[in-house]
Amino acid sequence: MADENQAQDTSTPPPPPAEAEPALDPVKAQAAEYLEGWQRARAEFTNYKRRVEKEQAEAYQNATARVIGRFLDVADDLDRAMSDYAVLTADGAPPDAAALTKWATGVGLIQRKLQNMLDMENVERIQADGQHFDPTHHEAVTHEDSETHQPGQVIGVVRQGYRIGERVIRPALVRVAR
Repeated sequence: MADENQAQDTSTPPPPPAEAEPALDPVKAQAAEYLEGWQRARAEFTNYKRRVEKEQAEAYQNATARVIGRFLDVADDLDRAMSDYAVLTADGAPPDAAALTKWATGVGLIQRKLQNMLDMENVERIQADGQHFDPTHHEAVTHEDSETHQPGQVIGVVRQGYRIGERVIRPALVRVAR
């Protein structure tokens, strides 16, 4: 008898009686409608996801191109300055003081142009020299003995750090007193 029950459990369910068939038609139609709606919603969501990812990638590229475009002007200015310096020193003789002064003034203008661009992007330097070491804004490259500084105080800046608002773009590399 147990063997017969197991055989019944593994078989397919018996077909519904013929009179139940018309009553199942609306239920089957509704189930098919729900399935189609679910599949459509899933496809729409997949398309939405792709569209959002594409828009985000385009927005990133546009923002990057805008910022890098400004820096390309500075790069061009630096290229011209280096070409001018090469002309000044091409004959092997040291350039005269007036020519070097003019060249240095031009490099100073380029530096100011770069700083103005950083200011327009709300990029600010992280104050470090003489400050107490802060691992969220500073990165220590050395710890040195110092009679003129308190322990944990920044002795000097090796590489300037920058931030936008409270977000650190690059920590300042500093020397710290022991």
